Amino acid sequence: MRISELEARTGLGRHALRFYEREGVLFGVKRGMNNYRDYPEAAVRDMALLQQLQSLGFSLQEIRQMLGAMRSKSIDCAKGAQLMADKRAAIQAQIANLRKVSNLLLREQQRLQERAARHMQP
Repeated sequence: MRISELEARTGLGRHALRFYEREGVLFGVKRGMNNYRDYPEAAVRDMALLQQLQSLGFSLQEIRQMLGAMRSKSIDCAKGAQLMADKRAAIQAQIANLRKVSNLLLREQQRLQERAARHMQP
């Protein structure tokens, strides 16, 4: 498929698609006689997975490793499971930190509201 079709099916722009190709995340791109890129059908699925993994905080390097292993059919399940466990632990740590920050902000908000209420009393 041409880049315009891949753009339409993934919602990604051509600059992003070319970037992912240069970075080794978009696999199987061939060049025709006219030197146009020809993207495989699997590129749609790969780019959807890439977008999901990025939204979960996976780095481009981690995504490249996962997609490469999936493409070669040689995925090391133990390594993949460990990668997921590590990423999940990092996300859990971020959640804990965000809860701490949220609690701190709530306490400060309450303190300021109390001060404002005292200053408003006649």
